[in-house]
Amino acid sequence: MGLDIRIPLGLIFLITGGLMSVYGFITRGNAAIYEKSMGINLNLTWGLIMFVFGLIMFLIGRRKKWQDDPVTPRPWERSSGPQH
Repeated sequence: MGLDIRIPLGLIFLITGGLMSVYGFITRGNAAIYEKSMGINLNLTWGLIMFVFGLIMFLIGRRKKWQDDPVTPRPWERSSGPQH
């Protein structure tokens, strides 16, 4: 019925992490950029972490579960006998 917050949150992290990963991958050979971070490519590292987190959030938000459906009753809530 409503929009799950995990979907837009996952998309934000997917896009941001993807951009950071691409930038980190492109600049991986430039030592001057990563001098302040002791030579560690933080753009690539945290970009990949953010991308994976966003992917997990997005996939969890997109899955369809019968527990989340307010219209269809759960199997144990359905009446097995005649309606009165």
